[in-house]
Parts: sequence; structure tokens; C-alpha cells
Amino acid sequence: MTDRTTSRRTGRDAGRASSGSSVDAADDPSFDPGSSHARFLEGVAAWIDADVDADDQRELLHLLELADSPDPRRHDVRSAALADLRDRFAGPLEFGTAGMRGRMGAGQHRMNRAVVVRAAAGLSSWLWSSLGGAAGPRPRVVIGFDGRHRSRTFARDSAAVLAAADVEALVLPSALPTPVLAFAVRHLGADAGIMVTASHNPKADNGYKVYLGGRVVTGAGQGAQLVPPTETEISAAIATVGPAREVPRASDGWTVLGPELVDAYVASVVALSDGAPRRVRVVTTALHGVGAGVLARVLREAGFRDVIEVEEQVDPDPDFPTVAFPNPEEPGAMDLALAYAQDANADVVIANDPDADRCAVAVYDRRVGTYQGAETARSNGWRTLHGDEVGSLLGEDAAARVARSATGGVLASSVVSSRLLARIAASHRLRHETTLTGFKWISRVDGLAFGYEEALGYCADPERVRDKDGISAALLVAQLVNRLAAQDRSLVDALDDLARAHGLHVSGQLSARFDDLDRISDTMAHLRSTPPRSLGGAGVSSVADLSDGLDGLPPTDGVRLLTADSTRVVVRPSGTEPKVKCYLEVVVPVAPDASHDDLTAARAFAQERLERVQADMRRALGL
Repeated sequence: MTDRTTSRRTGRDAGRASSGSSVDAADDPSFDPGSSHARFLEGVAAWIDADVDADDQRELLHLLELADSPDPRRHDVRSAALADLRDRFAGPLEFGTAGMRGRMGAGQHRMNRAVVVRAAAGLSSWLWSSLGGAAGPRPRVVIGFDGRHRSRTFARDSAAVLAAADVEALVLPSALPTPVLAFAVRHLGADAGIMVTASHNPKADNGYKVYLGGRVVTGAGQGAQLVPPTETEISAAIATVGPAREVPRASDGWTVLGPELVDAYVASVVALSDGAPRRVRVVTTALHGVGAGVLARVLREAGFRDVIEVEEQVDPDPDFPTVAFPNPEEPGAMDLALAYAQDANADVVIANDPDADRCAVAVYDRRVGTYQGAETARSNGWRTLHGDEVGSLLGEDAAARVARSATGGVLASSVVSSRLLARIAASHRLRHETTLTGFKWISRVDGLAFGYEEALGYCADPERVRDKDGISAALLVAQLVNRLAAQDRSLVDALDDLARAHGLHVSGQLSARFDDLDRISDTMAHLRSTPPRSLGGAGVSSVADLSDGLDGLPPTDGVRLLTADSTRVVVRPSGTEPKVKCYLEVVVPVAPDASHDDLTAARAFAQERLERVQADMRRALGL
């Protein structure tokens, strides 16, 4: 360990590889799964020598011994160990849609202490370089972490590396929601923020999100996540870092923030409250994540007293014992909450994902059985709203508020989200922008008043949080339900109003998880070369390759299909999981004076068309 007297120059250059470094084999381009057996195992051994965690070293040593066994009787064991090692060293983790994310475990292509130490060293080096070196004030970085396995350790390692590099490191006081970290970057004027989280990923995963602000980024991007070319520059800086064991780490010198930061965040969210008398009953669940305490406090201070928490899922638990996947989008994830709502006769169910940057909503819909029969039988008439539905409801609310204020503002959504928000914006004479997938793009829209993405992410207060925020979204949903209840109406009625005004937009998703990542690129290549000729009975009128750039957007890996009846399908690899995702949307015209029965029939028709489109896309992708 080093002490806090490390000079700025030493700190700025800390961890850079020297000639002949013991980790050269792991950093050299030849260190890949395709290199020779002996060369590959030498690289693994070099990584083991450089690792900073004894358990990770033992894990790799065991695999190395199995992979290098000369015993011919253990051929199958040796092959399995070698395949495991090649996967663990398939290249460094890269910054994707939501930062650096992967399975926890030992090795270059896993989330572990060695990877985190080198990432923090690369970030500190990049910050010093970007801020002009030793001439100016030292960089300030705020660090947060969720409740997953090893998250606190990864946060402490980051603080130790940054402190040794003479970077001012500020650590959140406990495991807290990602929106609190995003808020802290702007609130504290930090040059960067680090959030250790894998959000809604499976329990075996962890991740590392980086935000930039302060003196590094100005304008709309201040406090937002990384975008190119910055993420490439930081990745390059990480690649120059030497062996993890040689990276200086301080034993103290960072600051653990007090409760005042959380107080400030809560106050900023409560400021969005409309102050109306509360008359609704709300069921909430944190899905074993870190959002329960902050959300409960926000709702209470905003006047909501009739709030029921799902007790089994309140406390953080990195094993997520009551759900198969800790993602409120996944079937079954909200079953406990829906049961609570049924028993309590609640008005709405609100679920956050484990780091509380997403918000899922469920409502009672007595007619849902006419178009979601199997689902309603399981949930007793409760329907989980699609992210596009919640985004449209909050978008209409935001647009009306902005229009009343006459201050102007822009609504934004991603290329995979519903086209309904653009129609809502136009109806209020506001501008709408379409961005690439990910809030790192949405949050950078100039003049942003509200932005959302179909994957349950909503940015309702961009001046304070330049990212999706499941806590503020939960408050806005609760008070929208409350406002409608005062008129003896519900969210379902509000959705009907949007359909009458703009047509019925119904969204769905189809995804395929792959163990072999090569199959993802093969699937995308097949779709580009052989797109379907029709979807849901309508001819495909347009096939656009997003890698060529579309409507002024930067190139990205994806394909967009449009049909003559306004059906749209966007296919892209997931940026957070080994999946190919298809985002489906059908549009059904609805008369402005459509009756309740008319809308019920339209939803049934739209659902049937959506299912046919899903079936066609399964065939097109060879699933």
C-alpha cells in the first residue's frame, strides 16, 4: 500500500506498464483465445502473478493446473478447463450501453478486483491528462455502489487507487441507488462518477458505470455517462496500465460522505411533488435491491401515507432469492407485488430494479383478459404496463407541464422506443428528438425536459439527474395515479385518451440469449442478408441498416424494418447482456370518439397482430 504523499505526477502515471512488465503477455494483442496453447497459458500465469485477490488467484491456478495436466485420462476435464480459461481471457471488458459489465470471477474478461484496480488507474490517468496535468486543481470523483456481491469491495478498491493517484475520492455512505450517484456528480461538481452496479442483470454479474462532469464535460452532457470517443480514450488509458499488483493503492485518504447527500437528493425529488391531497394506496417493491429506503422516504415526504412494501423484497440481498431474474421486465418478477396489490385492493404497483434506476408499473385492468388471457389469469386482472406506456403517460404529463410554463423544452426517446412520444410532443408544439439506445445519449439532448427508453428508464428531472431515475419516476407515477383517482379515472383511462388522440401504439419484445457470442453476429448478419418480406401479414416497405447511420444518428449495430401498415421492428444486440433483442411496435388507427368497447376491440386486434409479427421475426432470426 502507498500513503497519501504520492505526488501528482506519480499518481497521474500510476499503474502504467513498464517495459518487460510481468503482465505484458496479458496486454499484448497476441494474448487471446486464438493464440498458441503454451503462449496462452503463459499469459494466464502472468495475470495470476499480477492479481490482487488471493481467492481469484486460487480460482485461476486451479483451472490452470487442470488445463495443463499431462494425464491423458483427464482429457475431458482438461478441455473443459481450457475452454473456461479461454472464455475468461476472451479480451478485456469494454464499456457498452451501460458501462462495463460482466460476470464476476477471476480473469481478464470478468468483473474482479484486478480489473477494477486497472480501470480506476486508467480513469485517474485520463482525468489528469484531460485536466491539464499537475497545473490545476486535482480531479474530484464520487463513487457509489449497490448491494451486489463484491460491490462494496470494488468501490473501496477504486477509492484506494484514486487516492493514491492524488485524486479527490468521495464515497457514498452506503449501498444506494444509481440515481443518487448520478445526482451527486452534478450536485458536488465532480469531474467523474463511478457506480459499481450491474443494475437488473443476473446475480452472477457486476458492473462499473462511469459518469463525467465538473471541468471535464460542459453543457447537456455534464453528469451523463460516457459516449464515444471518450469511452475509447478511457479504455485506451486502462490498456496502458501495468500489472494490477503494481498499481499504487492508498490505505486511506478518501472521504466517506455523510447523510446530507441523500437528504439533498430526496429533497430534489420531493420538489417535483404537486402537493395535492393523497388518496391512493401504493404497493412498492425493491426486488431485493437498494431502493426501498430512499423511495419510502420520498413517497412519505411527498404526502403518500398509504404505502405497502413487499416485505420479502425490501432488504438488499445479492442472491435475489424470490425472483429468477432481478429485472421487473421478466415474467414473474412482480408476482409477489401483484399478490400484495390484489390482497390490499391497491391502486397501483411500483417496482424498482436492484439499483433503482428503472421503474415498472402495474395497474388493474378489468378488460385485459380480452387480449392477454393467460397473463390476466395468472395476475388476477393486474397488468404490468409496457415501458412505452409508462413513458408515454409521463411524457404527456411533462409535455403539458412544459407547455403551460411556456419555458420550452424537448422530449426525447431512443430509436427502439415507441413513436408515440413524438406525436405527443407535436401535439403540444414541442420538439422531439430520437437518440441511440442508452441514457448516455438521451441525457445529452439540449433543452431536455423529459426523456425515456422502453426498458423502464425515465429521466424526469434532467437538471439534477442526467440519467434514468426510478425513484423520481415512481413519485411522478404515484401522483399521476392520485390525480386521476380524484377524477374517478385510472392510468388505463389515460392510455385510452392517448390512443384516441394519436392512435393505439402497442409494443412488445422478442429476445434470444446466446452462450456463444459468435451467434449474435451471425444472427445479425443473416437478418441483413435475408430480411423478412412481410411481418404480421403486411409487406416490409423499408429495411434500414443502423450501422450506416440513420436519420442523422451515429452508426450502431442494428436493423430497422418498417411495413406498409406502420408496424416497426428494430433488431439489435443487447448492450448489457448476451442477447439479440427485437423491439416491436404496431399502430392501429382509433377514432377520436372511440368507445370503451371500440378500444377494447382495438387492443385485442393490436395484440393479435403483435403476436403474428413476433412469430414472423422468430422465423426470420432462425429462433
